[in-house]
Amino acid sequence: MKKMWRTLLITSLLSLIMSGLTSAQTNGDYAPVAKSSDTHPAYIQDMYTDNGKTYIVVDDIEWYEGKEADAVFAQREPEFGQMGAPSGYYIVNDNTKLQTFEIQRDATVLMQIYNRNGSPEEAQIVWNEPITLNNFKAIFSKDAVIHEYPYHLTVKNGKIVNIVQQYLP
Repeated sequence: MKKMWRTLLITSLLSLIMSGLTSAQTNGDYAPVAKSSDTHPAYIQDMYTDNGKTYIVVDDIEWYEGKEADAVFAQREPEFGQMGAPSGYYIVNDNTKLQTFEIQRDATVLMQIYNRNGSPEEAQIVWNEPITLNNFKAIFSKDAVIHEYPYHLTVKNGKIVNIVQQYLP
């Protein structure tokens, strides 16, 4: 229950931040990340390099959007379920066991929004903006807000090959 309230609080705070971005612009429309057996939504808890290889430590979650989010929210939170899932999505984190994966050197990293120039109020939403793994590592090491976003991680042969930041409305 404590984890659920933390998730709702973070969701609400991020929604406020996002709504307060006066110059936020979007390129195109939002499209959910396709679910597959290789793609896992997760929070990235840590990222580090050891012997020239980059690793991430993740906490897997279950990510729901739209009507599916409303149904899961109503089932799990019956006292609030009639309102629907906050902001149209719902995150379940029943298993907080952390896992560590190596990130493949040529992994694709796609961002939706991040602090590009040191001024968070000037952040712009750019759907699936590709950045290098080195750029992602640099952003991750200095921008605490990036840690609050979920990511969709594609795992092939035990390595992360694709990282997609999940947009939070």
